[in-house]
This record gives sequence, C-alpha cells and structure tokens, in this order.
Amino acid sequence: MSTHVPGLDLLTGLLRDVSRSFYLTLRVLPAAVRRPIGLAYLLARATDTIADTTLVPVAQRLNALKALSDRIQGHRAAPVDFAEFLSRDTAAGTPDGERQLLARIEEGLSTLAHLAERDRADIRTVLATITSGQTLDLQRFGQTSGGSIGALPTGADLTDYTYRVAGCVGEFWTRLCRRHLFPAHPLDDTALLADGIRFGQGLQLVNILRDLPKDLRSGRCYVPLARLGELGLTPPDLLKPETETRFRPLYHQLLAEAEGHLTAGWRYTNALPRNQRRLRLACAWPLLIGRETLARLRAVNILEANQRVKVTRADIRRLLFSSLWRLPFPRAWARLWPE
Repeated sequence: MSTHVPGLDLLTGLLRDVSRSFYLTLRVLPAAVRRPIGLAYLLARATDTIADTTLVPVAQRLNALKALSDRIQGHRAAPVDFAEFLSRDTAAGTPDGERQLLARIEEGLSTLAHLAERDRADIRTVLATITSGQTLDLQRFGQTSGGSIGALPTGADLTDYTYRVAGCVGEFWTRLCRRHLFPAHPLDDTALLADGIRFGQGLQLVNILRDLPKDLRSGRCYVPLARLGELGLTPPDLLKPETETRFRPLYHQLLAEAEGHLTAGWRYTNALPRNQRRLRLACAWPLLIGRETLARLRAVNILEANQRVKVTRADIRRLLFSSLWRLPFPRAWARLWPE
C-alpha cells in the first residue's frame, strides 16, 4: 500500500511547467531539502503571478496578495478566491503553468502544513519578506499610466528591493541547508549568510538589467533616479536607443555590481562542504548562467526596444556539462570562474 505524499505532483510536473530552469536546480538538490525549497519557490511564484497580472486592477492585486500571504502565514482559514485571475479574459496573457498554480494553490498550502515545524517557519519567514517586496513594488509602480515611468529613488531602494525579493532567499536557502545537510560542519556562518544574501541579490540584479527595455515600457525603472540624475538623465530618456552612449557608464557600473554579487555567490558555493556535491552544483548553475548573461549584456545596446538577451538552451547544456565533469577536480572547478 503506497503512502500519499501531499503536493508531490506540484513539485514535479507543475514546477517543471512553471520554471524549467529552476526544475533543473531542484532535481540536483539533495533529497532532504528538495521538498521545502521547491514548495517555497512555488508559493513565491504564485504571489509573483498575482502581482504581475496587469489586467487585474492594482487594488485587487494588493488584496489578493495580502489574502494569500495571510493563508501562507496561517492567519486566514478561508481559501483565497482567484476567480478574477483565472477568468478567460484575464488569464489570456498568463502562462498555463501559472494559471494551474493559482488554481491548485490549496494543495501547496496543504503541503506546507505537513512540513516539519522549523521548515514551515522558514518558508513563512521568507515568503513574508518576498510578499513585502512585491507589495511595495505594486504600490510604487502600479499606478503609472499614460506613458509615465515610475522609478526607484536611490541606490539604497534598489538594494532593499533586491534583498526583499531575492536576497532573503539566500538566507532561507542557507539556514535550511545548514540544518538538514551539514549541521555540525565548521563554517563561518556570518560570512556564509552575507554571501548567500548577495548571491540572491546578484541574480535579481541580472534580471533587472536584462529586462530594462521591457520594464521601462511597462512604466517601471529600477535604475535609481539619483544615479540617473548624476548623468543628467531621466527615466524617459532611456526609451531612446541613442541615449545609450550617455547611459553606458552607469549601466556598466550596474553590471559590475551584479558580477560582484555573483562572485560572492561563487565564494559561497566554494565555502560549502566538499562532500555536498549536489548542493554545489545547484548553486553553481544559476551563477554560471547569470555570468554568461552579463557577458552578453555588455555586448548590446540594452536600450533597443526589442532587445532580449537570453542564454540559449545549448549554452546552458554546455555550462552544465562543464560543471559536472569539473566537480571532482578542484583546479578544473576553479577555472569555471576565472578572476
């Protein structure tokens, strides 16, 4: 007689439909942490889908986001009504996997209830931080209209945003893996947590820089106003491809900041115990893809309206294979990240 595992299909088929890249990472993770990390990702993806469904008014998105957050935190007993997000008209621009995720969110919450208490608490903590970032994002940018562009005021606001939506994931990942996989191994936990935060922030900053043209045309500018002002630029100036020569110094500074965060992530990966081979690979893969993305971003005019830099599947396979054969050989492994 088989034992039913709540939400098992969510962490296999549905997660693969929602994100093929993260599904690869989840597959290689040690089994002891696969379930809580996969569930945390799916819950975060559900809140992100709510925040990004632009055909639903901002006020309704904020209400739905709070309701789902309350369900995750255990403060609300009633299921969330996602009818507005799943209606034919609204859902037309939402990928099928994300629609299915919202439709099956109660399965995910049931899975959360079956986790060990400390894992459940860690998931709730990281989701509270992520949803605070998504809420702030909607409040800041959700009311832009008529071609106007909202922007982050300062570099500190950018740092805060990347922490809320991604840096906190590095903390969550570190605490969970430390507890389940190497609780007694001697490590500098303060340094590991700090690099874990930068790891997440670096990946988010890569996404922000890659998506700049699309975000600008959606009324969002994550490049801080204060830093644009130093060059005599405003967010609407970034809609003009010919502005690239003036913007380039700041853009390349941001690319360098992203690479610095990713390098902290590489340091994080190599601080993990040598016997944690699966975990090292799970960390290395997004870092290598992120660095490859940065190299491509340096070679284009990012202000071109149709610019979409993406690492190809063939390149991803090359990076994965290269990391796999190098993993047992420290010198070869180190050459994955040339200084």
